[in-house]
Parts: sequence; C-alpha cells; structure tokens
Amino acid sequence: MPTLPTLSAFIVLVFGMALIPGPNMVYLISRSICQGRAAGLISLGGVALGFAAYMVCTVLGITALFVAVPYAYDALRLAGAAYLLYLGWQAVRPGGRSPFATRHLSPDSSRKLFTMGLATNLLNPKVAMLYLSLLPQFIDPAQGSVFEQSVILGLTQIVVAVTVHASIIAGAGVFAALLGRHAGCISIQRWIMGTVLAGLAVRMASEGRR
Repeated sequence: MPTLPTLSAFIVLVFGMALIPGPNMVYLISRSICQGRAAGLISLGGVALGFAAYMVCTVLGITALFVAVPYAYDALRLAGAAYLLYLGWQAVRPGGRSPFATRHLSPDSSRKLFTMGLATNLLNPKVAMLYLSLLPQFIDPAQGSVFEQSVILGLTQIVVAVTVHASIIAGAGVFAALLGRHAGCISIQRWIMGTVLAGLAVRMASEGRR
C-alpha cells in the first residue's frame, strides 16, 4: 500500500490536473449549463466509467500498447478529434439543436448522455497517457504488491477527478435557469461551444506523439 506522504502527494497532483480545462470539463460544463445539473451528473457517470476502464487497462498492462505500437496513439487521438468535430457540428448545423440545449431527458436520452460522457473520455488518449506515465512514479515495490498500489492510486485519481467535476457541475447548473430566460443566449452558446469543440479537435489532431 502507498505510504501516506506518497498518497498525499499523488492527491495534490491529480487534484491540480483535474482543474486543467480539457474535453471532459468542457463537455460536462456545457451539459450542466444548457441541460441542467442532472444531465451533467449522468454524463459524469460515463466519464467516470471511462476513467475506470483506462485504470483497469493500465493495471493489467494493456495500455502499454500505446508505447509499443506508435500508431495506436495516433488512431485514438484522431478518433477523438473526429468525435469532437461531430459534437461541434451538431451545435452549429443549420436547423439543428445544440447537443447541450436544455430539454427534458427521457430514459433513452439519459443513456445517450452517459454514452457520450464515456466516449468523450475514452477518445482522449491523454487519459491513457496519464495513467501510464503517472502511476509508476508513485509505486514503490518495497511497499508491497505493485498491483495493489496501482489499484489504490488509480481509484484515488478517479475519486478526486469525479469530486472536482461534480463540484463544477453543481456550480454550472445554477446558470441553466438564467439561460432559459434569454433565448438569444442559447443561440450564442451554440456557436461558442461549436467553436470551442472544433478548436479542441484541431488541437488534439495536430499534437504529435510524446
């Protein structure tokens, strides 16, 4: 098991990383502002599952494929960029509604929100790189099972990230009612979010392998 100083340092580090804006944060804030707090939390469930999937893959050593097979990183990176472009197009397409527009959630819509949150996280290769490059730095074989330490650190990162994002969702949801009173704000938001998502997609696609 990691020592208390090691675990404390890890928590501080992943807390700071969770506050850095990225695809997950943009998606969750947009959902919360334009569709309500419940939608943001449903999407966060998908994001959390994505973290868990990458954590399990890292613990089992599967994520090492991104290093052993260089094109694996590129394939996931480009797929993630294409997905962000799709979200951006849905926001600004003529006659369309923003995927972040406020509306009542049916069970199908809830499932879709969860799936989109999961996809947003899984299609971000930086999450895989985070686990692969970060966890080994805090693992000390002298402290016991490497597998156990990896699981504890991975679960800690998930708890910290989910807590930070949930707090952001709680604050963002307050603005949903204000947007509902001004129809023009929805139109402006659609174009702002479409532009932001497209910018993130271009940035992700243009980044080289590290």
